[in-house]
Amino acid sequence: MNIRVGIGYDIHRLKKGKGVRLGGVLIPCQFQLVGHSDADALIHAICDSILGAAGAGDMGTYFPDTEAKFRARESAWFLKEVVGQLRRRGLKAVQIDTIIMAQTPRLLEYRRRIQENLALLLKIPKERVGVKAKTNEGLDAVGSKKAVAAWAVALVKKAKD
Repeated sequence: MNIRVGIGYDIHRLKKGKGVRLGGVLIPCQFQLVGHSDADALIHAICDSILGAAGAGDMGTYFPDTEAKFRARESAWFLKEVVGQLRRRGLKAVQIDTIIMAQTPRLLEYRRRIQENLALLLKIPKERVGVKAKTNEGLDAVGSKKAVAAWAVALVKKAKD
């Protein structure tokens, strides 16, 4: 099959801090995400969607949170590694579509920067990177400002097509 699709999801808790990193972009606010790496839920969801489309497992397969060498690492590094995995399998990303669920921080003014940064990391045109933001309308952990979550769908194809 020449075209494949994968889905990814991630969620990280919020705590008091100096900013949230999403899509590799630091968004100044009174919170930060908690995780083994920099906790960029958006990039983690994208990584899982790409690996899923490639039939290559998930982030935990390649970057277990039990290994100290991945602690505090920027998630952009993980995405570059995943794009390399894709290339080694003779595949390339065609399009990524994402949803960030965050009551805080507000993302409207950062969406374009996130889109451009992801396109650069994925080596695809920015028009093929969808970045949407939802607040969850005050519901659940996201809506009560306790977490940020992200969903991603990746479309990949054989690199020779």
